[in-house]
Amino acid sequence: REAPSPSSRPPSLLIMVKGLTLALLVASAGAFVHSSAPKGSRVLPSRATVEKADDKTDQNPVNIGWDTHVAIDAAPETLVRGVEGNESMRRRFEAMCREAQNAICAEIEALDGGGKFQEDVWERPNGGGGISRVMAGGDVFEKAGCSLSVVYGAMPPEAVASATERGADRAKGMKPGEKVPFFACGLSSVMHPRNPMAPTMHFNYRYFETDGGVWWFGGGTDITPAYLFEEDMKHFHGTYKEICDKHDKEYYAKFKKWADDYFLIKHRGETRGLGGIFFDDQNDKDPEEHFAFSQECLNSVTKAYVPLVAKRKDSPFTQLQKEWQLMRRGRYVEFNLVYDRGTVFGLKTGGRIESILMSLPETARWEYNQSPEEGSEEAKILECFKNPREWA
Repeated sequence: REAPSPSSRPPSLLIMVKGLTLALLVASAGAFVHSSAPKGSRVLPSRATVEKADDKTDQNPVNIGWDTHVAIDAAPETLVRGVEGNESMRRRFEAMCREAQNAICAEIEALDGGGKFQEDVWERPNGGGGISRVMAGGDVFEKAGCSLSVVYGAMPPEAVASATERGADRAKGMKPGEKVPFFACGLSSVMHPRNPMAPTMHFNYRYFETDGGVWWFGGGTDITPAYLFEEDMKHFHGTYKEICDKHDKEYYAKFKKWADDYFLIKHRGETRGLGGIFFDDQNDKDPEEHFAFSQECLNSVTKAYVPLVAKRKDSPFTQLQKEWQLMRRGRYVEFNLVYDRGTVFGLKTGGRIESILMSLPETARWEYNQSPEEGSEEAKILECFKNPREWA
């Protein structure tokens, strides 16, 4: 069981961050390889356009609006609008995410033994919506979230400019200066266990299309332990290396390094955790190949993660070890609020706040000028955060 929260330690601050929900859209990075939209993804005029040609309502606003989501009692068959048939990539990716959400939440509830996910379903007037599931106060998990989002909007000008600087032409097919309407669908999750010996895990898998005909897949799964158990890291990374090797022998080395680079907390000179895989802008192969890779990665989340928590959830720990876990959670918060492109993207486009911030833990800690004792277990894992290692 979790030790009591520290009450007296002068140079410390205990932060309580409650009732927050996950950043779905980890905005894109790197260079795009351009291609036309996948077969079956023919975009149709919106309902508003069909029903009222002179309606001035913006169907793809840059800022969707913080309060435009509307709670509904149950999820509709699909949250995707304006696409023919059920075989479009938009519909298929949403269906894949919904199936994975059900399976992952069921396994996490079984592992926890006491906690249950609370579900919120919501939609927006211009199309899209989401299914957010959050567990709080579980026996094993202090907080766990798994959220689906379907979004219609327009990319902020700075996002388009930033991509252009990296060599990615997101405005392909659009007139100079014209906004870039987009569709995005993805499933995101963060799991924060109570026991400091059990690692935090995050994943996000997503699919984007623009009205200009650009499409891409992105995603990844990463692990954030407070204490190092090398066999656990070998299992986690080994699971994803096996998947990567099956699809492309170059994937694991490339995507593992991408994760190490992406999750760097620059002002600390250390990574958020011990990595995993991270990829984005994937459209250089047939869309079916990219879809199959994303699907296998997503469906392997529990295989890679659940055995680690099952092994460590009842491990004994001290008050100081709990405080170290909370300080590492503080690093987690720093990365997500300062560097995470999904958080920034969601805030700039007026996304649903509870969903954007779901990744944050309920409790975190900051100590002034804290440094672990030389030779300690804390110092051992900190060295891994400062100098990423190979695990598989």
